[in-house]
Amino acid sequence: MLLGLLRPLIRPVTYTRWLHLIIGTVFFGMYLFVDEHRLYIPFVLLGLLGLVPAVRLAEGLQARLLLSPHSYKDASSGIAAASSATWADRGRTALWLEIRLGLGLLCGLVTVQLLGVVVNLVSAASGPGPARVLTLQLPGGHGWYALLVPLPLAALAAFVVGVGELITAIARRLLGPSAAERLAALEERTEQLLERNRIAGELHDSIGHALTVAVVQAGAARAAGNAEFTDRALGAIEETGRAALEDLERVLLVLRESGQPVGSRPTLADADRLLESARASGAEVVAEVSGPLALVPGPVSREGYRIVQEALTNVLRHAGPVPTRVRIEVAAGRLELEVNNSLVEPATSGGRGSGLRGIRERAALLGGHATAGPHEGRWRVRVGLPLDGLR
Repeated sequence: MLLGLLRPLIRPVTYTRWLHLIIGTVFFGMYLFVDEHRLYIPFVLLGLLGLVPAVRLAEGLQARLLLSPHSYKDASSGIAAASSATWADRGRTALWLEIRLGLGLLCGLVTVQLLGVVVNLVSAASGPGPARVLTLQLPGGHGWYALLVPLPLAALAAFVVGVGELITAIARRLLGPSAAERLAALEERTEQLLERNRIAGELHDSIGHALTVAVVQAGAARAAGNAEFTDRALGAIEETGRAALEDLERVLLVLRESGQPVGSRPTLADADRLLESARASGAEVVAEVSGPLALVPGPVSREGYRIVQEALTNVLRHAGPVPTRVRIEVAAGRLELEVNNSLVEPATSGGRGSGLRGIRERAALLGGHATAGPHEGRWRVRVGLPLDGLR
């Protein structure tokens, strides 16, 4: 328990907080050289100064540096480091300057008074003359006064810790991010997470599809022992690998350019290359496309492409080159996607891992739904996506 009470006294931030308050009184002290009577003027001037947008940035950086144990570059202190963007921010900055000056004057007064008590107690204990301690006149020559010295020191230590915690809490309240800044930060963080998840999903879909096709093609070519089939298999591997490299380069470009918009992502208009890739793997793929694909909004069309890609990849990975039907339909304000294939091994053809989960996540992100499972003796993946509001 004693260690817990003493711990704040060994933290450097306790004394930098005290320093922060004392620094805040410099302006007041300079004003005293000009006018010793109208002491309200410094408060008025500081209030007006707080309306300058850049003052909030300067005060935020100083508060981060002296009031928080974190670096002044670290936003985890709860104190913003940005200029005032609204009049509300300016008002909070002006109020902060007023409170900082008031608490700084109080801190300086208490510090001087308590240190004066210590000096007077030592003087009364060691000298014959009287000493004044606060409002008391103590006769000198009593050595036991020295035993009272720890009391004002303890009071000063407690005051410094308490007023430091208080000014830090006020700084977080008045210099902390505004509601608009918190919302902007939350949106930015959400966009970053969504972008990372999207990139991870695209890498999984594109590279996973390419590797699956390559493995299936190589295995089929070796088993067939036919030169013509082997040439077709190598051609399919080459085409799929080239498409995967293009996707990989595009994703790396997004990472290098911090998520700048890239309009070259494949859409359902490019679905033919997926179907041909699957057919080249030896699968018999029958496709049925109906409705105006050109009217499908970009986000839906791009995610629809990835959903079909992942579904075909799952077919090749878990069932092999089996007869497969693909249906892409645009009707009644919805995009319907369906991929179903023969069940070779019902216990395992559904696949495990992140494939089906990724399909469900993509569908849910667009307000749609996805189902996967056995249906009439076949394995079916079915996805429905709304088109409204996504143009």
